Amino acid sequence: MASNKQEWLDAFKHLRLHFSLLLMPVYLFALSQTPYVDIAGAGISFFILHLLIYPASNAFNSYYDTDLGSVGGLENPPPSNPKMLWLANILDSSALLLAFSISYYLMLLVGAYVLASRLYSYRNIRLKQFAIIGFLVIFIFQGFFTFHLSMISFQPTFELLNKRIDPFVFVDLFLYAGLACSFQIGAIYPLTQIYQHESDLADGVTTLSYKLGYRGTFIFAGIMFGIATLFYYLYFKETDINSFYLFTVVQIPIIGYFVYWARKVWQDTKYADYKHTMYMNVIAAVILNLFFLYLVVK
Repeated sequence: MASNKQEWLDAFKHLRLHFSLLLMPVYLFALSQTPYVDIAGAGISFFILHLLIYPASNAFNSYYDTDLGSVGGLENPPPSNPKMLWLANILDSSALLLAFSISYYLMLLVGAYVLASRLYSYRNIRLKQFAIIGFLVIFIFQGFFTFHLSMISFQPTFELLNKRIDPFVFVDLFLYAGLACSFQIGAIYPLTQIYQHESDLADGVTTLSYKLGYRGTFIFAGIMFGIATLFYYLYFKETDINSFYLFTVVQIPIIGYFVYWARKVWQDTKYADYKHTMYMNVIAAVILNLFFLYLVVK
């Protein structure tokens, strides 16, 4: 009985609920830019993303990775067990049902995200083992796709049901915003892999960061950050250029830590470790979350 209870506790740890904070900027950016807000829909979509499908994805991924070393948000993860798969299935099923309560289209979007997440991790397919394909899955689904999913969930339910809002209009209206999100995710993603080269290779996974090398990972991330900033500019210059100016200012601490860490790794690759990776993630997430929260209030 005690063993069964411990397995459930270990499974809950693998949900890494606090890690959802790092993915929150995309949701908050969408919330700050939506022309209409259905409060219930916004609350439900937040719950779906940050308390259901993101944690489910973490548990599902850890189950098939059989993680023993540090993973994002867990420096010393407990051993994998079958309860993790049960938990992931329960959370994903709940997410689909909740999405359907808003609209059929939102349920399709959530279903597509769940499917992509599972194809990314499932042993018999495991898209993550391929450097470029794995990167593109994260680039698309945690960036542009999540921005679009969030934007759709904010719209008044009756408008969606009566087809007064064409979901594809949002793709056109917020193209630059969605691309900014994808390139922002694309910058962070290889940095989260930089300390796991050996463990990933041992597990049959060739990551983008491994392909790029330690220095190449930072160069690639810097280019991605630059392109993301360009798309933020292209979007904000048509809506609120002052928000872009503020955005460039709040990025200074993020860029500062990025350069500081890159220099340390340049001198000694031992600094490409879990601690510095998490610092980079948390600094970027907290600053961007606060900035987008300001835009929401504004």
